[in-house]
Amino acid sequence: MRVHVAFTPGERAPAPVGVVVDVLRATSTMAQALAAGYRRVLCCAEIEEARALARSEGDVKLAGERRLEPIEGFDFGNSPRELAGAPAAETLVLTTTNGTRLLVAAAALFERVYVGSLLNLDAVARAAGESGEDVAVLCAGVLGELALDDAYCAGRIVAALGGDHMDSAAAAARLAASFPSAEAGLGASRSAKNLRRHGLEEDIGWCARENALDVVPRFVRMVGPAAEVAVEVSGS
Repeated sequence: MRVHVAFTPGERAPAPVGVVVDVLRATSTMAQALAAGYRRVLCCAEIEEARALARSEGDVKLAGERRLEPIEGFDFGNSPRELAGAPAAETLVLTTTNGTRLLVAAAALFERVYVGSLLNLDAVARAAGESGEDVAVLCAGVLGELALDDAYCAGRIVAALGGDHMDSAAAAARLAASFPSAEAGLGASRSAKNLRRHGLEEDIGWCARENALDVVPRFVRMVGPAAEVAVEVSGS
C-alpha cells in the first residue's frame, strides 16, 4: 500500500482510496454529526444548492459558513460543538468554504472516499487501509493554499496508516511529529488564528481531541449536486 498526501485541492494523488481532511472544521463537523445520530450529511459546494436540498429532502437542518461567517437562514454554523447533542433532524445539509467543495470533487475521482479528522483518527485509518490499496490523504487547504492544520492532520493519518510513504506522505508525517500535541499542531495554523479572531477558539481544542469518535464517514452517492456521507457499516 502506497500512501500519498495532496496538500492542496489542485494536486493529483493517484490512488483508488481517498481520505478528505478539513480538520478545522468541516470534516470534524461531519464526523461529529454522524456520531451524534444524524443518518447522513449532504455536502454541497454552493449555498443555493444547500437551500434547494433543504426544500426537497424532507427532515433536514442546514449548517455551514463562508469565511467563518454564519449563513443567513441556516440552523447551524460549521462548529462540531453545535452538532454534539441529540440530532435535530435525520439529515444535515452542510456547505463550507473549503471542505465540502473538496469532498464533492473527490467523490468524482476516487473509488472510495472517507472523511478524516483527529476525532476519528484511528477508525478512519483502519478503514482506509483495510483493503491494502493505495491511499491518498486529501487536504482541503484554505482557498487553494496549503493549510498547516490539514497538513498536520494528514501526517497523523499517514502515521496511523503505515504502508509505503511517498515523499508527500513522509513530509506530512515529519511535520506532524514536530509538534508536541494535536492542539499545538492545529493551534499553530492560520486557520486557528482566524477562529480565535472570530471568537471560535473552543473549536480548536474540540477538533484536536484524538479518537474521541469511533465513526467512519464514507461517501455513499450523489444526491443531485451533493455528496452524501454516512457511517460505514462493517463489511460494506
